[in-house]
Amino acid sequence: MAPRTKTQQPPAPHAADSHDLIRVHGARENNLKDVSIELPKRRLTVFTGVSGSGKSSLVFATIAAESQRLINETYPAFVQGFMPNQARPDVDVLDGLTTAIIVDQQRMGSDPRSTVGTATDANAMLRILFSRLGKPHIGPPGAFAFNVPSVTASGAITVERGNKKAVKATFSRTGGMCPRCEGRGSVSDIDLTQLYDDSKSIAEGAFTIPGWKSDSWWTVRIYADSGFLDPNKPIAKFTKKEMQDFLYREPTKVKVEGSTLTFEGLIPKIQKSFLSKDREAMQPHIREFVDRAVTFTTCPECEGTRLTEGARSSKVNKISIADACAMEIRDLAEWVRGLDEPSVAPLLEALQQTLDSFVEIGLGYLALDRPSGTLSGGEAQRVKMIRHLGSSLTDVTYVFDEPTIGLHPHDIQRMNDLLLRLRDKGNTVLVVEHKPEAIAIADHVVDLGPGAGTAGGTVCFEGTLEGLRASDTVTGRHLDDRAVLKDEVRKPTGALEIRGATSHNLRDVDVDIPLGVLTVITGVAGSGKSSLVHGSIPAGENVISVDQSPIKGSRRSNPATYTGLLEPIRKAFAKANGVKPALFSANSEGACPTCNGAGVIFTDLGMMASVSSPCEDCEGKRFQASVLDYHLGGRDISEVLAMSVAQAEEFFASGEAAIPAAHKILDRLVDVGLGYLSLGQPLTTLSGGERQRLKLATHMGDKGGVYVLDEPTTGLHLADVEQLLGLLDRLVESGKSVIVIEHHQAVMAHADWIIDLGPGAGHDGGQIVFEGTPADLVAARSTLTGEHLAEYVGE
Repeated sequence: MAPRTKTQQPPAPHAADSHDLIRVHGARENNLKDVSIELPKRRLTVFTGVSGSGKSSLVFATIAAESQRLINETYPAFVQGFMPNQARPDVDVLDGLTTAIIVDQQRMGSDPRSTVGTATDANAMLRILFSRLGKPHIGPPGAFAFNVPSVTASGAITVERGNKKAVKATFSRTGGMCPRCEGRGSVSDIDLTQLYDDSKSIAEGAFTIPGWKSDSWWTVRIYADSGFLDPNKPIAKFTKKEMQDFLYREPTKVKVEGSTLTFEGLIPKIQKSFLSKDREAMQPHIREFVDRAVTFTTCPECEGTRLTEGARSSKVNKISIADACAMEIRDLAEWVRGLDEPSVAPLLEALQQTLDSFVEIGLGYLALDRPSGTLSGGEAQRVKMIRHLGSSLTDVTYVFDEPTIGLHPHDIQRMNDLLLRLRDKGNTVLVVEHKPEAIAIADHVVDLGPGAGTAGGTVCFEGTLEGLRASDTVTGRHLDDRAVLKDEVRKPTGALEIRGATSHNLRDVDVDIPLGVLTVITGVAGSGKSSLVHGSIPAGENVISVDQSPIKGSRRSNPATYTGLLEPIRKAFAKANGVKPALFSANSEGACPTCNGAGVIFTDLGMMASVSSPCEDCEGKRFQASVLDYHLGGRDISEVLAMSVAQAEEFFASGEAAIPAAHKILDRLVDVGLGYLSLGQPLTTLSGGERQRLKLATHMGDKGGVYVLDEPTTGLHLADVEQLLGLLDRLVESGKSVIVIEHHQAVMAHADWIIDLGPGAGHDGGQIVFEGTPADLVAARSTLTGEHLAEYVGE
């Protein structure tokens, strides 16, 4: 008989395998209310909830922020001194974190020399490729870079070798920057009639430039007392030399009233003070002046390629680097695939991988020379994903902020596949998302709410998708919502005619956009929607455009200052108390002197995170104690700023505190669904969806007949989309025309008229593939949009 063997016990689990959860306990960042939650690692977790419910506060401001802070702390103190200081999030316990890679919606820099190619290293690899293989050979990689100017220098230098001294040297560097446009691709032409009135003299105040008053030191004094021109002679009567000095003179030191100052020609001075700044960051009146005075035209020397003639002359297989950057990336990928050169094989492989990632992620229609500032939020986010797609890293946490933004329903499936691929490599994927198609792929769902702002900040549900559907949360109830097609659509009152539109990839498009109705422009990403609307509809006084550009504002800005609401409130307080309005501004005379109206004191601790603590004098109220003695309707100014929009609307509606101007602005804020925001909440704490609706509310007061909205459902929960549709209806019923660029099927179904562009993206798009009612589009099913819309409404 064979001896009996003992049954082998399974091995005890290894201690290292027990760390399979990210534990968060007592999170209180922004509006979170002591949130405690456990998230499974190596799974895809989707965070849902209404806009402003605390999703970003939990995912970005708590989990991802702490992960990055802990990684930064591993560097030496010297290196930390050069890195952004991050304070520890307001949370009791954070356990089981892994390295976080954040892919957010922040727009990419709008520097005029930043392109898709420079932002993704594709240009750097192409430059090396052309410097090695290009014929004729013109120099190193820098010779193909439009950010590198050519430099030549010669002179005496001293080199000590034994007793000999060599004293002559020349130096030159070949760069690829076009000298005429300095690598920008366009040159600015300044309209002199917008800068000055030539019938007047400088002493009479000839300048018409904003801020250049006739008695200001840097204009009249320098120009008048420089000695180069006669300040009392009308500009039209200047001699040729005086005009040359006035407009173009190089910076020259001059004595003015005993001080040494720099005199500079008007054109270079305007270029430095106005044209070197980001247009979006300018004050409205300055931007208006620049738009009036400056016209941008394609550089005649480099024909918009930004490169020198030498860089354009060097070719590989009859293609120059300018041609390569102008190609659509999917065509460029095919061209690179056809290059067979063993001497640069590793470079070709890396370049091929980067270009294929663009195509895979649905951005094959872009070109490498596309300025990065012109990408939409969704495109910018996907460009940032490129470098992570082929990554060999595993066990990291990828954090995505609405990766389906700007994607047609047809493209969402592709994005879902990418997220699942990242998860299947053993990574933890955290996604903040509203679209049901993206929530459907989650392994784990966390629903925050129940409301927004102070009414949110708690976990309403966590579990599976099925569990969410059965739960009685706002998301659960709206998950299967489907907008229905209208029985009757409105009749247009006129038409906005667009003829021969050729902007970007548009192919000589002729279309009539109906007025007096809700028109939706749709099509796959890159089909030409924005080019048609923003490039072809003249932005006149009658057209109000609300795009996706971010709101500029510091932590001192809040909804009250941004919307102009604080102005009538300050005046009402001043009138009721017989004092100056400036006292009721925390950025002016009424500010607490200890914290300068910030409400908090920041203590800089060098390379450690700076510490902020509430100001002890004003207790975070931001105003001097004496200012808080003045009341309106029984409330002081700090109590008014602490009110929610809905409370303030009631407060300023009647009685002693009735302010019609303020009430009108508050009405609009309630209309766009921001009734829960407090008036004094810093803009930096608002979510993306809240900022877009805040912008929409401010523009609703503008006098204009045509509203152009660019993806207004960005950052909106399914429940908020219903409210947005109601708002769009009210705008149309009040006599406005509303044109919406949108991918959301609920907005398409609700439209009176749909214009669908396609059939594909880039050079496969740029045509009108359908125009008509949503019902006709569903019945025809002739386009990708038609198929997805029919599936959505259940036809």
